[in-house]
Amino acid sequence: MAKYLVIVESPAKVKTIKKFLGKNYEVAASNGHVRDLPKSQLGIDVEHDFEPKYITIRGKGDILAKLRKEVKKADKIYLATDPDREGEAISWHLAKALKLEGKNVYRISFNEITKNAVKASLKTPREVDMDLVDAQQARRMLDRMVGYKISPLLWAKVKRGLSAGRVQSVALRIICDREEEIGAFIPEEYWTLEARLAIKGEKRPLIAKFHGNADGKLTISSRRELESIKKEIEHAEYQVLEVKHGERTKKAPLPFTTSTLQQEASKVLNFPLQKTMRIAQQLYEGIDIKGQGTVGLITYLRTDSVRISEEADQAAREYISAAYGEKYVVGTTVKKQNAAKIQDAHEAIRPSDITRTPVLVKDSLSRDQFRLYQLIWKRFAASRMSEAVYETTSVKIGAGEYRFHVSASKVAFDGFLSVYTDEEEEKAKGNVLLKSIDETTLLALQELEEKQHFTQPPAHFTEASLVKALEELGIGRPSTYSPTITTILARKYIVKENKNLYVTELGEVVNSIMKESFPSIVDEHFTANMESLLDKIEDGTVNWKTVVSNFYPDLKEAVEIAEQDLEKVQIEDEVTDVICEECGRNMVVKYGPHGKFLACPGFPDCRNTKPYLEKTGIKCPLCQKEVVLKKTKKGRKYYGCENNPDCEFMSWQKPSEKPCPQCGGYMVEKGNKLACADKQCGYSEKTDA
Repeated sequence: MAKYLVIVESPAKVKTIKKFLGKNYEVAASNGHVRDLPKSQLGIDVEHDFEPKYITIRGKGDILAKLRKEVKKADKIYLATDPDREGEAISWHLAKALKLEGKNVYRISFNEITKNAVKASLKTPREVDMDLVDAQQARRMLDRMVGYKISPLLWAKVKRGLSAGRVQSVALRIICDREEEIGAFIPEEYWTLEARLAIKGEKRPLIAKFHGNADGKLTISSRRELESIKKEIEHAEYQVLEVKHGERTKKAPLPFTTSTLQQEASKVLNFPLQKTMRIAQQLYEGIDIKGQGTVGLITYLRTDSVRISEEADQAAREYISAAYGEKYVVGTTVKKQNAAKIQDAHEAIRPSDITRTPVLVKDSLSRDQFRLYQLIWKRFAASRMSEAVYETTSVKIGAGEYRFHVSASKVAFDGFLSVYTDEEEEKAKGNVLLKSIDETTLLALQELEEKQHFTQPPAHFTEASLVKALEELGIGRPSTYSPTITTILARKYIVKENKNLYVTELGEVVNSIMKESFPSIVDEHFTANMESLLDKIEDGTVNWKTVVSNFYPDLKEAVEIAEQDLEKVQIEDEVTDVICEECGRNMVVKYGPHGKFLACPGFPDCRNTKPYLEKTGIKCPLCQKEVVLKKTKKGRKYYGCENNPDCEFMSWQKPSEKPCPQCGGYMVEKGNKLACADKQCGYSEKTDA
């Protein structure tokens, strides 16, 4: 009998796939990549057409030896790595490392690990797609060039083993830019006003929101404006001017892509990116389901596409029709307009079988696996369902020359909401439909409720919102979002506190060097353009060596200029007036993984270190001692009193020596302005800078 060998990436897939195939099939795993560029050198021959130098990855020798034995026994070899650029490259590297030239070698790929999908792929084998391989090679080489050329400069400048990366440096810059925006933000005061109105014959009062006057919407910017309006409407006659009944619809959500799954799992399940990808990988590779054996529950998890196969779409429609009724099935196929290139060979992330409902498999899954599978299942089912329909009522109320509005809605037909609701929908459920109100309804003012508000700065990035920003800017791809953020967290360039991402002192230093010496590397448009070039390599319209050879000279020139600039500046340790209590030397400022610290220059004989409290030369507004720059345990910068804990002064922004001329309180630096720390005061002025 003929013997066939199927090589997959992950050992977890071996058991799942072996179950689907007959005795003649042997399934083995490569455990990911088997060859890569060497760690000890650039690994790219810039003198000879930028040829990459690949070596066997350390520790993969035994795996390759076992695979070679299996290759000798096999009549046909099927390379069944993941269905993306990375997977295609692994298949190509396997063919080279196992010396498969001249043998019966075929490339197969499947979007889901189910019996039908695996068997169908064996019927339609193909050759390795070199356009996909070249796109991956180009990405790997560009990343290597940036990392190996720029990282040593950071090391020299900051005196620690730091690193730069093509995508990670842009991600860091985006976070730094947002932090600057937040730091420079000055809140503006505004007020809201609500009228509690009694309706004759109704127990429940009507809550109407202040809108403006007959000419349009008005913003109440101060208490003075508020009191003026209140004075006019406290004794005014309230009457219904207009009632509008209408209908609005809400379309079903699109099925998940990698990016939207990461965002939604973060928002709904509170999962970090890495956790989402790890659990999704388990669901894709196969779970042992009671009564069914090992089966892949979802389709491939790294995708930009919202496309659904015709078979899956038809199966979903049949399921929805049977489970919910024909009117719940969406009329036409949902499509997403997207000008950017997407990896449309893939499908969206969906259950491999919609009839395998979360409840049916719950006992076979861990709690987190169940929660993520349920999220994916519900989102996919909802995407094939009809839109929700709401009955809406809008009421315009007059009070003298001013206008109040009331709006309410209720679900007339739940459609996809019967399966999938978001936070907004949950909040909207409290609205009451105002059917009994018309122009003849008599209203009487019970109470006016006022609230003071301040405009809020842009939100700090979370992992989920950073992924969204990277995707919108066209930076990175589904497989790069999670590792990019993980890297800059591991490098201590950013820290995560309560889901929010903050830049550390170390991150600020690295970002400023990158912006100054390598502006194109950290420019989001340049990086997005590079992604589109990689897509063109994948399409076969651009040669990969052309992209690499065009990129390298500009990078080399920028590195050489930066090296010269660094040579001009002699980087020495900053000597302080702090005396080492162990040996009497003046301690010096050093950089560590968490930023600056004080160290004895007598190292290694004296190993004394201390936290570095950078003096600002500003007196504490509360106790007149000195304000120093401090860091939280995770490395986020703030300003505090040197007399802590006796003095509790603390500010995220740098305080100014100049007192507020309006209230006498202290002011803080916000970009090119000084602003009073007391929001109620609201005073600000431009600085000379």
